[in-house]
Amino acid sequence: MKSSLRSPLLLTLTALIWGVAFVAQSEGSNYMGSGTFIGIRFLIAAIVLLPFIRVSDRKRGGSSTPKERKALWRAGIICGFWLFVASFFQQEGIALGTGAGKAGFITATYIVIVPIIGRILYKKRTGAAIWIGVVIALAGLYLLCITGKLALQISDVLILLCALTFSFQILSVDRFSSQFDALKLAAIQFLTCGVLGTLAAIPLDIASVGFANWAAPLSGWSAWIPLLYAGILSSAVGYTLQIVGQKDFNPTVASLLMSLESVFAVLAGWLLLHQTMTLREAVGAALVFVAVIIAQLRRHTDQRAR
Repeated sequence: MKSSLRSPLLLTLTALIWGVAFVAQSEGSNYMGSGTFIGIRFLIAAIVLLPFIRVSDRKRGGSSTPKERKALWRAGIICGFWLFVASFFQQEGIALGTGAGKAGFITATYIVIVPIIGRILYKKRTGAAIWIGVVIALAGLYLLCITGKLALQISDVLILLCALTFSFQILSVDRFSSQFDALKLAAIQFLTCGVLGTLAAIPLDIASVGFANWAAPLSGWSAWIPLLYAGILSSAVGYTLQIVGQKDFNPTVASLLMSLESVFAVLAGWLLLHQTMTLREAVGAALVFVAVIIAQLRRHTDQRAR
């Protein structure tokens, strides 16, 4: 696969996986608290990557120095911290009543936050064409996901905090993905997030309902199906693809591509759950695709000019 096509395709696939994950997260919130869901989900993801890391190490041979390992763990912990905070806010917001469509729109506002933070903290420049794409994408996401008045409740504020902290996760991945092995960086990120989720579950979930009531839902497949999807596909596959796809790739364009998760969430409901797609939603989805195309055309123009 050509390098110019690899990142966009991988990040689009990531958006597809994440779009369907909104259903899994909503279902999971019916059986367990946010800390429990996040803790189990990301520990599953870390475990899934272990055999692939061992195979990769055998093929490559050699070993890293203690200094290199320390730098890798530091990077993974930073990414994992921001991933935990963003995931916790998002899961809590969904559990408290923000619908999947509205949650998708508010989460995807990271397409505006990423270039702003990148400019302030890392002096990353964002061209006018990409900003045009950001504005068009926001308009499309609004039409796609919001059917009534945009009135923010406490659950919506939590999703907005998710968008803010997920922006830091995207920028952290942008900073470290070119420096370290993607599988190892992803595994440490997942392990960090899983441990933090488990620690949060002890006072927030287990202590509040008692161990017996906490463990009861985990005895049936109804709780494990959304956990397995979120752990294996959305986390182990999706976030690893994010790290690989963001390697040497503009983080603002990456955030635009990943914002397609809202489009895929609506399309999945239309195709798999036979939900109707209104003209308003179709126009919104089309606008998001147009925004991504504008950003991609600009990126390819810049590459040819170099």
